Amino acid sequence: MKYFFNTSIFKSLKETEDRELRLIGYSFIYFFCLLCSYFILRPLRDEMGIVNGAINMQWLFSGTFVAMLCIVPVFSLLVSRNSIRRILFFSYSFFIGNILLFYLAFQFFGVSKWFAISFFIWLSVFNLFVVSLFWSFMADVFSSKSSKRFFGIIASGGSLGALTGPILANHLSSKFSVAMLLLIAAFLLVAALLCIRGILNLSEKKQHFNKSVQPNPVKLTSLFEGVKNIVKSTYLLGIVSFVLLYTTISTVLYFEQAHVVEEMLTSSGDRIRYFSSIDFKVNAIAIIGQLFFAGHIIKKSGLSVVLASIPFIMGVGLMVLGMNPSLSIIAMLMVVHRAGNFMLLRPGKEILFTVSSFEDKYKSKNFIDTAIYRGGDAFVGWLFAGFVAMGWGLGAIAFLAIPLSFLWSFIGYRLGKQHVKKENVLTLSSKTYENSI
Repeated sequence: MKYFFNTSIFKSLKETEDRELRLIGYSFIYFFCLLCSYFILRPLRDEMGIVNGAINMQWLFSGTFVAMLCIVPVFSLLVSRNSIRRILFFSYSFFIGNILLFYLAFQFFGVSKWFAISFFIWLSVFNLFVVSLFWSFMADVFSSKSSKRFFGIIASGGSLGALTGPILANHLSSKFSVAMLLLIAAFLLVAALLCIRGILNLSEKKQHFNKSVQPNPVKLTSLFEGVKNIVKSTYLLGIVSFVLLYTTISTVLYFEQAHVVEEMLTSSGDRIRYFSSIDFKVNAIAIIGQLFFAGHIIKKSGLSVVLASIPFIMGVGLMVLGMNPSLSIIAMLMVVHRAGNFMLLRPGKEILFTVSSFEDKYKSKNFIDTAIYRGGDAFVGWLFAGFVAMGWGLGAIAFLAIPLSFLWSFIGYRLGKQHVKKENVLTLSSKTYENSI
């Protein structure tokens, strides 16, 4: 027991100053509100995807990808002309307004096929965008050194929110209309904005967050500055490959689950309960891991092992799925994949950006987390649909993904090694680095 308390969250917090504790606390609550808001609405999104037909899922993923492509240059323009403070407040206020519009549409028009499609695409965009912006902000607030201590703890706030969201959704949906869930989600985003204000007030980098990035007129090419930076950087290209392989495995599992759920669970209520159950298990495991193990694992094993571990496990799991594509096996792999992502891969991937420039943190990262991510979803979705149309079974498709999972593991290992080199260069070139938050 003594060893446990000396190697977990308690040791990290015991060695932390009061201002740092408050900064971590605001970040924790901020991420809690963000993911609680999303996971209140996620079961509804998944149900609308099934209502539209599992065979048509690739169209929804394609629509999400197109929406992301439209948002990326607009966000780049926002970043180029505004301070980080204004970017954060404008972005979250915009999504709060979106939620209120959906609430009014639910109340006055009900759920139609086109409404279901719109909501599925919007929530998919919302989730990736606001979470990407959150981690960009965190990578700016915390240094590479402190991120390894605290990102696991901060990520657990998101997992707690993701755990609470489905519980609230199940409880509130039995007493109120579905539209009421949207108002709760909007309220949580308002709370997230208050946390952002607290973080900005506590940070020692107030001038950095309040300063407009580019006061000069914005050129058209600057709207795609993040893309240009990716092409020129082998480090960022490695992160792109890592994200693409992650989303490939995710999409394969998601589509396999959709086909099996559609066949085995015939009622809408059963499907919503299944999705909520998966969400609950994923986040229950993730929050325990993030609070008590993630920081210790990252520190002791190193970022390379952390980024390689879950992909390797998934490669083994896909072998089992290929031999037995049942709902129980898919459910188990979904839990391992998503819980492993929340517990290790997500904090690990975000640590990679702590040694990057401002442009990379906000422009390149946003493009990778949104357009690249959903582009991979759409591409793999169409491939999956093509294989199914040709008569391929779910097991055979799972076998195709096995070598990609092991490649994903190898790239994760290499990225961890590259991060160490960049961190060492940054440490040597900056006297204040070790003392920054």
